[in-house]
Amino acid sequence: MRLLFAIAALLLCSIDAAWSQDTTDPAPPAATVPAPPDALVAELTTADFDRKGEIADALAMSGHPRAGEIINSLVSGTLNGTADGRVVIEAGDATKTYTEALTGTPVGGLAEDQLTRIGVNNRLRRVLRGLYARLTLLSPDPSIRRQSAAGAFTARDPDSLSAIEEAISKETIPSVQDALAQARAAIILQDAAAPELDRLAAIEIITERGDQDAMSLLLGLRDAESPVIREAAADAAAAIEDELVYWGALQNVYYGLSLGSVLLLAAIGLAVTFGVMGVINMAHGEMMMLGAYTTYVVQQILISSAPGLMEWSLLIAVPSAFIVSAAAGVAIERGIIRFLYGRPLETLLATWGLSLIIQQGVRSIFGPTNKAVITPNWMSGSFDVGHLQITYSRLVIIVFSLVAFSLLIVFLKRTYSGMQMRAVTQNRRMASAMGVRTNFIDAFTFALGSGVAGIAGVALSQIDNVSPNLGQTYIIDSFMVVVFGGVGNLWGTLVGAMTLGVANKFLEPYAGAVVGKILILVFIILFIQRRPRGLFALKGRAVEA
Repeated sequence: MRLLFAIAALLLCSIDAAWSQDTTDPAPPAATVPAPPDALVAELTTADFDRKGEIADALAMSGHPRAGEIINSLVSGTLNGTADGRVVIEAGDATKTYTEALTGTPVGGLAEDQLTRIGVNNRLRRVLRGLYARLTLLSPDPSIRRQSAAGAFTARDPDSLSAIEEAISKETIPSVQDALAQARAAIILQDAAAPELDRLAAIEIITERGDQDAMSLLLGLRDAESPVIREAAADAAAAIEDELVYWGALQNVYYGLSLGSVLLLAAIGLAVTFGVMGVINMAHGEMMMLGAYTTYVVQQILISSAPGLMEWSLLIAVPSAFIVSAAAGVAIERGIIRFLYGRPLETLLATWGLSLIIQQGVRSIFGPTNKAVITPNWMSGSFDVGHLQITYSRLVIIVFSLVAFSLLIVFLKRTYSGMQMRAVTQNRRMASAMGVRTNFIDAFTFALGSGVAGIAGVALSQIDNVSPNLGQTYIIDSFMVVVFGGVGNLWGTLVGAMTLGVANKFLEPYAGAVVGKILILVFIILFIQRRPRGLFALKGRAVEA
């Protein structure tokens, strides 16, 4: 009996243990800890092709900021391993430079024989291209997505099509979505096996893009197998070409207005000086050159003493250049010009010789080489209006020239000194009889004209080389503007500058820059034969007027 009870107890214990084991929750498996990015990148030097694909996937999923650059370097064959286990990215053609793959820190002292290139095969390269496209097209930064879409349009890589379609479905910004749709259309157009309806729809999307790249893409379909595709592509390319002619004309007008604004700045001071004093100042270009060098000096001072003000360096340079050039103008008028009034030929020769002296003096101080003037960030870049590219630097110069012109008009019309200048312009003898100090007005006028030329030099420093020969480039054009518009008439100077600027830009594509200037000069000579006093003759009350 005791034996039976013992056996029963053992059976009950075993059943209870089994029941407890079945109803207890199983222990969770050990969590898989992903390898850190540095370990993954270091493994690329020894991994096989399959493992490299897994590492690239892991890097893309890690969200590391340099994951895309590492994958792209792996595709392009510029990823290398070093003897001490580091992975570096190669850049440059003639002179090689290297940076740490994960940090971007420059690495020096590496020779090509110390590096082992991390290679990929064609299958892995296709996979990596798609991965890189997906990584950049889905970036949280809209600018990166837009740039990636533009790159995809140029590359037209079929391996990135799925990534582009995924990005289109998730994109919320219309402009980026349009860029992605154009990239997708470009890839479909290159695929001869794609359905004809899809390719026709792609042609419509590319036509809406309407730029030179779109026209080149459509012209590449002239040998397409389908006659429907060939005809649709030809019609679309012709429509884009007609539209580009229109936008090209508008672009030339904008460039012409930009050139005209430079000529306006260069000629305003000359118009004031020539109109009031009747002096042919061949050193006027050197006043612009002094203004450009003043801009360079101001920036050098700010770099060494107040780098935080570099963004405002041009605003500081404008009054500085005006003061420097105006002071030089007063010195020239008091030292040379006032002894030569009434002798225009001798004035011309004296100021021409003075211009050579000023040029040589600048060469002795600053050297004969060009000086670099920094463009502030707020003047860099551009934006598009349709297919018209508006650069901020040219736009600022146009606005600046119009503001300077308006201020000069207000000064001449609304101030006492301006009234005296107009009186001397119209009738010097009568103004002198009425008590106007004509000698003082002459010096003041020459200083004002030279100061305006100085601020023109500030603008020229942003679009031309700052060198001792800067003024010689614009002095002839300035005289042409003044003579064409009407001597001493500021409104004529404005119209003449803009007219000659636009005409020059329209002639350049057909005749070239040099021949275009010659044609403009011939036109002005013929025009002056018919209207010796220019477009807007200045009316005075003197008998000889």
